[in-house]
Amino acid sequence: MPPPVTAFALSDAGALRAFLDALVHRHAGGRHDAARPAAAGRPTGRVALVGAGPGDPELLTLRAARLIAAADVLVVDHLVGDGVLALAHPGAERFYVGKEAGHHTLPQEQINQLLVRLAREGRHVVRLKGGDPFIFGRGGEELEELLAAGIPFEVVPGITAACGIAAYAGIPLTHRDHAQSVVFATGHRRAGESSLDYVALSRPRQTAVIYMGVGMLLSLCGALIAHGRDPATPAALIEKGTLPEQRVVTGTLATLPDLANLAGVRPPALLIVGEVVSLAGKLAWTPSACSSV
Repeated sequence: MPPPVTAFALSDAGALRAFLDALVHRHAGGRHDAARPAAAGRPTGRVALVGAGPGDPELLTLRAARLIAAADVLVVDHLVGDGVLALAHPGAERFYVGKEAGHHTLPQEQINQLLVRLAREGRHVVRLKGGDPFIFGRGGEELEELLAAGIPFEVVPGITAACGIAAYAGIPLTHRDHAQSVVFATGHRRAGESSLDYVALSRPRQTAVIYMGVGMLLSLCGALIAHGRDPATPAALIEKGTLPEQRVVTGTLATLPDLANLAGVRPPALLIVGEVVSLAGKLAWTPSACSSV
């Protein structure tokens, strides 16, 4: 196992902001920001749907950092960290619209309407979402509303939690010896929706990544076993991935629920199931990945 590096030894927010300002402006000189144009005859602002990545602010794209720094208004989800928000202009207005289990600050329909209203006021709006806005981020729903209202928009992808958090835990999502495919699913569904497609999630030689599943970890693991996945299949639950507080709990489908309960794991956390999890100890490169609970 390689010696761990300190992945979280970040510069302070001011130094990071200054570095990004210099770098972004050097590469962006004279460039035109692409965006879907506004409807004819409607003077309006614009909305950038921006992926904030899995938590570590240094995982932002340069374009995301530049748009955050230049925004008049930020409309922010729950899992966007303080390190990312520190890049915003001090005078930028912020609207928190985060969704937590059992508590939504605003219903999705009202968030959609808020974006339209702010843009019609002539503002440059950044809709800031954890991870990638098109992977369990409801980004498509928000763009449909903007399109119907004639609001110009653009999309800036972000590193989705599955990729970023797995990397910081030393877990490759695919590997020629262990997994030839990977599938993403979410533990949160619309009211009245049926259960997950456990048959698809339980296929052998596949990595399954389940977002937002801490509250139903026992039932998730039990259902995967019931649909054919070996109870001895390696599994990991990663709390606050890519952040200094990251914790990694590893076990098997049979043992992980008890291990996570003993460790007191709380959201946000990501579940990874598959033989690739067995490589976590070998490929760990951050302190928290090396010292799995």
